[in-house]
Amino acid sequence: MDDYVTYGTFWMTLAFVNAGIAQGKNRSGLNWFFASLLFGPIATFLLVAFFPKER
Repeated sequence: MDDYVTYGTFWMTLAFVNAGIAQGKNRSGLNWFFASLLFGPIATFLLVAFFPKER
């Protein structure tokens, strides 16, 4: 049971971090939050590697 709590906590924390990164790049934090809930670390990689900061 503790593994599920740890995994869920990590996944939610990652979603919040991705939302913050997205907002820092002038993108929708809410959309990236939900994308991160579905795709997790893949969304982080996409956000960091392929989306430059917009003006």
